[in-house]
Amino acid sequence: MSKRFNQLAQKLIAKRRSKWALPAMILVALFAVGSTFSLASAFTNDANNTNLSTSSLIATGKNLFLQGCSSCHGINAEGSGIAPALIGVGGAAVDFQVGTGRMPMADMSQQAQRKAPVYNPAQIAAMAAYIQNLAPGPDVVTDGSLSWERDGNTANGGTLFRTNCAMCHNFAAQGGALTQGKWAPSLMAEKPGQIYEAMITGPQSMPKFNDQTLTPQEKLDIIKWIKSVQNEKQSGGTSLGRVGPVTEGLLAWVLGIGLVVGIAVWLTSKSR
Repeated sequence: MSKRFNQLAQKLIAKRRSKWALPAMILVALFAVGSTFSLASAFTNDANNTNLSTSSLIATGKNLFLQGCSSCHGINAEGSGIAPALIGVGGAAVDFQVGTGRMPMADMSQQAQRKAPVYNPAQIAAMAAYIQNLAPGPDVVTDGSLSWERDGNTANGGTLFRTNCAMCHNFAAQGGALTQGKWAPSLMAEKPGQIYEAMITGPQSMPKFNDQTLTPQEKLDIIKWIKSVQNEKQSGGTSLGRVGPVTEGLLAWVLGIGLVVGIAVWLTSKSR
């Protein structure tokens, strides 16, 4: 064993003394330096491109904001007498309000209603990036970033919804009346990301639900329950708007009393 080791060592020494050893080592060193420089340049370029892309997005968002929002929210988003400041609300508030068509609106004294968005998704993302850049706040939440289908619990979400949301949005998420002419909208058209953004930003009269009030997991549970209600099929009959016993009682009263009155009129006419 010792003899074979000595032979191997002598071969290695001989190769090191070969006239090709030095050029080979130089080539290896040059290759290593070149590869390192290329990798470093690639990382630097990627970082520069990312910064340039982000800066361009923010600049685009600022221009859109100045054109369509600054007349109410102020040149620097500082707010005015007719609209609140947007500093610190985060990109999530912009994505929700503009993405659902609630903003921009002509009359700030009225409650914002859901309608077709004025801006396309790229423009909305740019404005959200601009507002997010002004001051830290809740960032945009996309549908794809939420694992409600896998991690949400429908039963727990229903319990949480009835405890925290049903008094305004109705027990079946159909919406309901509030004070001073306001109302809580129906949730039948809301997407998962929009529901999450509403919970963390508190649009209109809705309170904010931070992670201490409702944990991220509980928010996913609520979203899964709302989606189950949205996709729920009617087993038969009419839903009557699913707004509770008022419409059911009204229908029974109108039909019942109407039927009784009709029979009474018919009997009276027959007696004559």
